[in-house]
Amino acid sequence: MIRLTGIKTAIRGISSRGMASSSICAKNMNIIRSSSSSTSALAYKTLHRNRRIPSLPTVETPAWNADSAVSSILYETPIPSNLPKTQHVLNCLVQNEPGVLSLVSGTLAARGFNIDSLVVCNTEVKDLSRMTIVLDGQDGVIEQARRQIEDLVPVYAVLDYTHSQIIKRELLLLRVSLLGQEYFRELIAHHNHEGEEVEGKIRKEKYHPKNLPPSQALRQKYEHLDAITRLTKEFGGKVVDISDRNCIVELSAKPSRISAFIGLLRPFGILELARSGMMALPRTPIEGTVENGTDPSKDAADVVDSTQMPPS
Repeated sequence: MIRLTGIKTAIRGISSRGMASSSICAKNMNIIRSSSSSTSALAYKTLHRNRRIPSLPTVETPAWNADSAVSSILYETPIPSNLPKTQHVLNCLVQNEPGVLSLVSGTLAARGFNIDSLVVCNTEVKDLSRMTIVLDGQDGVIEQARRQIEDLVPVYAVLDYTHSQIIKRELLLLRVSLLGQEYFRELIAHHNHEGEEVEGKIRKEKYHPKNLPPSQALRQKYEHLDAITRLTKEFGGKVVDISDRNCIVELSAKPSRISAFIGLLRPFGILELARSGMMALPRTPIEGTVENGTDPSKDAADVVDSTQMPPS
């Protein structure tokens, strides 16, 4: 009886231990299940914290020298803009003091601009001068140059009259020959050192002044003077000086009209020419009028693109 009782007690102890261990395993499984949903990332990092991450591959940067660096910079430089160059008129209001002209022109020269026309004059204000500059360039580049000039100390403001309605004027003084084209050709050949043969050939021409009677040469000279005078008056100019062999005409007009007048007088023989730069002043619009067809009311065809309309 004693042995059987001891065996039963031992069996009960073993079974109680097994039940306790199974309950502990169940609790651990519940913990793992609960942790897998909310702290799985933390568990992963904890398990892999001591794992060594392999190093990234490295590539040695090639060494640059001056030649290769300059070649790369030139290759990567964008192509210059192909926008057309237009004529721009800048009106600078500057202080009336020495050195301002060289300062402004030096700024434009540093940017590579070729000044087509430059006029500087005093104004009715004692310390104020007006400078009118005409140059060719792209709109964006000219705007940068305008701002750079405006930042100069002796410059009050720089106004761009390019797209404004302005009055343009130039002054022309021109000395033209009265002796005819043959004498003028001989004069050019003499100063070009073309030789006596060329000059002698020109002198033998029929209408050369030396081959005409004096009275006929005199009539021809005054016929030339009359033609020049009438042409000058048609352009609004005048003859300001007359000598026995040439005359001087004066004309104030816009640049295109000046160029046309010079072209018409060239066959007479232009001996000397002095042409001022362009001066400009903006026009004052009249209230209640529409100038040059700039009607503020737009047509429907200008606002709506017919190609974007649905088919009818």
